[in-house]
Amino acid sequence: MTTSNILNAVIPLVADLAQDLPERERLRRLLAALRTLLPADAVALLRLDGEWLHPVAIDGLVPDTLGRRFRLAEHPRFAQLLAAGQAMRFAPDSPLPDPYDGLVANHGQTIAHLHVHDCMGCVLQAGGLPWGLLTLDALEPGRFADPASLALLQAFSNLAAATVATAERVHQLAQLARSARAPASGHPAASGEREMLGHSPAMRQLAKDVALVAASDLSVLITGETGTGKELVARAVHAQSGRAGQPLISINCAALPDNLVESELFGHVRGAFTGALSERSGKFEQAHHGTLFLDEVGELSLPVQAKLLRVLQSGQLQRLGSDREHHVDVRVIAATNRDLAEDVRAGRMRADFYHRLNVYPLSVPPLRERDSDVLLLAGYFLEENRSRLQLGGLRLDAGAQSALLTHDWPGNVRELEHLISRAVLKALSRGNTGSAPARGGSRPRIVTLGAHDLWDGGSAREAGTAPAVAASPALPGLAVTDLPAAAPAGLREAVAAYERDLVSASLARHHGSWAAAARELQMDRANLQRLARRLGIRR
Repeated sequence: MTTSNILNAVIPLVADLAQDLPERERLRRLLAALRTLLPADAVALLRLDGEWLHPVAIDGLVPDTLGRRFRLAEHPRFAQLLAAGQAMRFAPDSPLPDPYDGLVANHGQTIAHLHVHDCMGCVLQAGGLPWGLLTLDALEPGRFADPASLALLQAFSNLAAATVATAERVHQLAQLARSARAPASGHPAASGEREMLGHSPAMRQLAKDVALVAASDLSVLITGETGTGKELVARAVHAQSGRAGQPLISINCAALPDNLVESELFGHVRGAFTGALSERSGKFEQAHHGTLFLDEVGELSLPVQAKLLRVLQSGQLQRLGSDREHHVDVRVIAATNRDLAEDVRAGRMRADFYHRLNVYPLSVPPLRERDSDVLLLAGYFLEENRSRLQLGGLRLDAGAQSALLTHDWPGNVRELEHLISRAVLKALSRGNTGSAPARGGSRPRIVTLGAHDLWDGGSAREAGTAPAVAASPALPGLAVTDLPAAAPAGLREAVAAYERDLVSASLARHHGSWAAAARELQMDRANLQRLARRLGIRR
């Protein structure tokens, strides 16, 4: 590496420090510059958060790596890098498991060649404290054997730290503000709670809306399909609010018998009903100064809605069987997968109750509208399963990634979570087939999930045809008899030809507008464009 090459890589990064760049672009340029300086197959930037490391930027690793969360106690290489405090290299024959085994973009290599054979990394400091790690990995042994590589990485780490500090300043201030409001709260994953994940435009907008409304005390109504993560959004609103240090009390309105709803919400006194042997506070009183989360709020009966109105308006309530009033200071967040406006028109919900809840609406996008988040979320669930089952590595092959990206996800994120868990068990049940051998253990060191693990009989999903075929019956004027007969070439070719005709005709009707065609075909625009590319269609 000549001095000229080093300057060519570093000078643009120095100039970027004064530029107003999006965080993701700034970090992408940082990693790209590092790969021009050092011969790595993959580089990653990870942020330290308590006992966890979060990948915030990657280059050369599979996309689902961004969704993974690495616990330091389970990854000794990361722990050693943090303890060293400076750049260090692991010997190619190091017995310590590498967190990226199987995650380096393989470009056609067999499973036997997916182990990381050479790696090094360094700690990035911010304000005198460790901010995170910068790691480099290679599939070839001895790639970083030159002592100059370690010295170059150590020198580069100072520029990387400056870049990170610039990109993260707003993020750190927000974190400090939240920590000041809720000093006792820990990392969500550390306490068994999950977090909102997603880089898609829909999720970025939702995150902005959450931050905006969290700063107020307005009532929030969260809507979205089943399995989209409405409770996570409610927890995010509470965690970013001024009430974060106070309790968040949740209640599933659909799971309560009608005769117990009032008691659960408002409490009761002794003798209020058969079995009421002592006085008991309700959920509203338990959430005093905090937040009450009413899940499946659309299931509440009209009489209960009427009684809730008074609490929402004035904060006054009476325990069941008592004449004494109690005052509560509670922020209410409600969630539902129903169309409450339609329920109001049908008389199933009081209009005044609906408007009291719907002060600030938040809509959680379905997974099919977050196509760029699917692999990120899959990575999160893969790492959860890897940790729970104590596996060395867990990865998706190219067919599995394609199948996940083209699926419709009627069950949303919950469906994806359960799908990954089932697929891992299926892959383990077939032994070492498609997996790299373990070092002295009975389980494979790297378990690879294929499309056949995700779905039984998943050939249509592998081909990416399932979403479009599923949507086609809903098209106006389309009947089963309109479907073409199977072509001699087979079902897959016949379906592709039908899809090609359908998409081409829709684009022609709308003068090449992807957005209008996507609305007509009842698809997400990005999914339609991806399908069109696969079918060879140009606007």
